[in-house]
Amino acid sequence: MTPTQTLVHATIVQTPSLGQLEIIHDQIIVVDSKGYISAILHSESEEARTVIEQASRQSPPVIVDELPPGSFLVPTFVDLHLHAPQFLYLGTGLHLPLMQWLNEYAYKAEERLDADPELTKRVYDRLAERLLEAGTGAVLAFGTIRMETNLILANVMQAKGLRAFVGKLSMDISSRPTYIEPSAEASLQAAETFIRRCREIEVTPQDSERLVHPVITPRFVPTCSYELLHGLGKLSKDEKVYVQSHLAEARDQVDWVRSTRGAEDIDVFDKAGLLTSRTVQAHCTFLQAPELTRMQAAGASIAHCPLSNAYFSSQPFRLKEALSARVTVGLGSDVAGGYLIDIMSAMRSAVSTSRMRDGNLREARLEHGDESSTSHTDVNINWIEALFLATRGGAEALGLPIGCLKPGTPFDAQRIDMIDENSNGVGALDFFDATEGFKVNEESVEKWWCLGDNRNRKSVWIQGRQVYNSSM
Repeated sequence: MTPTQTLVHATIVQTPSLGQLEIIHDQIIVVDSKGYISAILHSESEEARTVIEQASRQSPPVIVDELPPGSFLVPTFVDLHLHAPQFLYLGTGLHLPLMQWLNEYAYKAEERLDADPELTKRVYDRLAERLLEAGTGAVLAFGTIRMETNLILANVMQAKGLRAFVGKLSMDISSRPTYIEPSAEASLQAAETFIRRCREIEVTPQDSERLVHPVITPRFVPTCSYELLHGLGKLSKDEKVYVQSHLAEARDQVDWVRSTRGAEDIDVFDKAGLLTSRTVQAHCTFLQAPELTRMQAAGASIAHCPLSNAYFSSQPFRLKEALSARVTVGLGSDVAGGYLIDIMSAMRSAVSTSRMRDGNLREARLEHGDESSTSHTDVNINWIEALFLATRGGAEALGLPIGCLKPGTPFDAQRIDMIDENSNGVGALDFFDATEGFKVNEESVEKWWCLGDNRNRKSVWIQGRQVYNSSM
């Protein structure tokens, strides 16, 4: 039997399925030495008492980590779309349309990191720390075109204990002559080599699992020739590697593809073999119902990035329609097109955007003389659904068995404190009726969802290893 590594006595808050909130009190979470949950037991059960006693006799003994009243465990967040090198200039340059912004900010930053390994290490170390502070335990990350820069990113993520799918950019077309790969053939060779070298990254004894994986990353259709895209499709199939890119993001990008390729970019990806169950496409704001159906049929997933969509897309993503079509959807920060690295912000933006869409559709029907409430289909989501997207939804997109705490799955969790030892609210939270026996309920979790921030996050575990502690 695998020895017990961690015992936590806690309330569990999670969303096992879309729209379902689960709050389970007084649970003993038993984590084995490989970082997997071996059991979740009620604290007063005979089985729990036996496990606790046996763990106390191990060498060294394992003591129960008792979470105080007003605290709970929730699965770590998954950031399904982030540009790691753009963390360099996070919070600047958002006044331009997408294609111009790429030329004046994104490409320059990526090129700068490719030329400066020391700066790259500093940027990526801090990025990983910020992600953990924000409760993000897994990330799908775009890198740069230079292989060594992306290997620095992959090594940093593994060392920090973060789950990461790291993508070396593939692009043989560019508006910036100094930031381009020399040919489709060279780009494909570099992508194949990166896959091999990323898989060779050493896993240290403290890591029971490999946390970092390579991902094929054509930036988007405007920067990739047909030859490159088709080659990447074959490479993904041969190596069984995930694919990430941008799809139907902004008007200028969509128009560019139509005018130069004579097709929609979803057609271009599909013909190249890049629209499969291993594909995650960011944005998709210009996809209509038929295209969403195609995404679902292909098994492809969508990274919804509501904050950056507000800046770079002229219309919001049809989130509720995608969910109704049973498309797998997660949330992305889209650093640096999105200026907040916190997935809690993405959750809130997803809800507020959906409510604005719903209100606009209602008003449009009223203006056209249709006052029948039965003619309107709600397109808003609620906070519970957003929490699912931020956890289990993103995990499903990446094929990860996380996002819901249950036996047999990795212990990827974050500890949230809502009140302190004096029954005062932590951070921005105020509970005027809180008592010593404060019990977590749906109303208090909603308050945390709306108002909580990093001050409420005390610990983060990934694969059973504590990778963040706010007191250290």
